[in-house]
Amino acid sequence: MRISECREEDVELLDRHMPFRGATSLHSLRYARHREGTGTFLVAWDGDRPVGSCEVRWEGCAAPEVRAVHPGCPEINGLGVWPETLRSQGIGTGLIREAEDLVSARECATVGLGVEKNNPRASALYRRLGYQPSTPYLDCWSYEDGAGITHRVADACIFMVKSLYPGPARP
Repeated sequence: MRISECREEDVELLDRHMPFRGATSLHSLRYARHREGTGTFLVAWDGDRPVGSCEVRWEGCAAPEVRAVHPGCPEINGLGVWPETLRSQGIGTGLIREAEDLVSARECATVGLGVEKNNPRASALYRRLGYQPSTPYLDCWSYEDGAGITHRVADACIFMVKSLYPGPARP
């Protein structure tokens, strides 16, 4: 497995191999933020096939209750491994470690991520990697299906944080 930053030509492969419900390509939206510099979109590869991805959102979590508690904390967002049969093989851990390295290189003291309250498997992984529960919030998002109908979703989540430096936080 190798991990690299997403390139424009990778988006179509991601759409084909890592589907997401909705008419709008989530991968295109993440790549657009990558191009703008507000995010870094990472892709895990098995040969020439994408098998996982995540995004570092440099502006942090969009939820106001999280921003109030963790201003300026970059967020690892949208971690996914596909197909599901590849989960628990180190792909998600590899993506998180790569994202942490990017955050650390920018000398950010902490990094965070959200996890749905009904996802104990992911929560256990994040705890093993050193993330601590911090702030409950609703992750509100929407998507448009193939018929043009917009679906609004609100997932109950917990924002988890990890200190990237031992001892007192760096300035």
